[in-house]
Amino acid sequence: MLEKNMNIVNDAFKEYYFKHFELIHVPPRPSEREFGYKKFNEGMTRHLSVKDVKELHLLLMTQVPSDVYCSNAYYSFPNLPMSEKDWKGADLIFDIDAKDLKLDCRASHTCCRCNSCQNIVKQGISCSVCGSTKLEMVSVTCQNCTFESKNEVTRLLEILTEDFGIQRDEIQVYFSGNEGFHLYVINSNYQTLPSRERADLADYIMFNGIIPETLGMNKQNNSKSTLPDVNERGWGGRVARELFGSKSKRGKIIQAILSGGYSKFQVNLEDLRPKMGVKIDSKVTMDVHRIFRLEGSLNSKSGLSKIVCKDLKSFDPFSDACLLGDEKIEIVANCPISFKLKNKKYGPYEKEKITVPKYAAIYMICKGIADIN
Repeated sequence: MLEKNMNIVNDAFKEYYFKHFELIHVPPRPSEREFGYKKFNEGMTRHLSVKDVKELHLLLMTQVPSDVYCSNAYYSFPNLPMSEKDWKGADLIFDIDAKDLKLDCRASHTCCRCNSCQNIVKQGISCSVCGSTKLEMVSVTCQNCTFESKNEVTRLLEILTEDFGIQRDEIQVYFSGNEGFHLYVINSNYQTLPSRERADLADYIMFNGIIPETLGMNKQNNSKSTLPDVNERGWGGRVARELFGSKSKRGKIIQAILSGGYSKFQVNLEDLRPKMGVKIDSKVTMDVHRIFRLEGSLNSKSGLSKIVCKDLKSFDPFSDACLLGDEKIEIVANCPISFKLKNKKYGPYEKEKITVPKYAAIYMICKGIADIN
């Protein structure tokens, strides 16, 4: 980030942590967790121990981090190197990101920034100014991205509560501060689950590796097959509802499935996987040593807050997580795409001098599509 941009963003972040420290929530058992942070234009500092909220407040005000992190894991010695921490368990965490949903709308709100000369192009494989092919994708999130991400969250909540018996009050849902949502499972029997078993759990949620036998098909003798009913719990019922639609159609469709044979049914199940499976990042779920963005902290990719979603349906990240000030700032915007913050539309801009509220200026600077004039 350019120094002139870094200064204004740094000041905005410091003001935020001074005014909104009540939003920063230290998770349970903080003295057993590893903390870390980044500063603008600097690398990661981690393996830190924070005892309480006062110590965290001091860190935020003295260091003014661009990003603040906390481990999902509990350790006996969180400030020691990883091999010496003595892992005791970890919260189960899921990440749903709009960019992984492969939505058609992405093309309309994505552009490219040249890493060589910083020029912005709407589309292309090379920079129109310097010819470099080192282009970085820049995307702003739209309402459709948020809507579809919420749908994934809802489906994940259904599986966690119905299939795994996790109580709803043991699951916390957060907006990540940029393009997605984090789900935390706390105080559950899954805390001591090792990485491999978490990977299996993620595969189940993503509908990976399901085979016809799982749904009652007998490979050797079709007459002994007992395909699921629409009222069954778990994937059996979900697949039945997808295939049959209703009980009245079940018999006829089952006959067609059995007539088609095992291999065809296996292909049909694989075709259903992108539609049926919840699109989580499995690497996040299986990582028992990962550090995650701290609740209430700012995301340096957007200037938006990572914030709890008390009511997922009504939650609007473009307003509810947009908490920087509204003082006017003059910037030069090179933003060929449009976006909304606090119900106001911004862009497109082509190397234009504009005066916008601080929250919009910081958002564009963090995205790399504007500079301080």
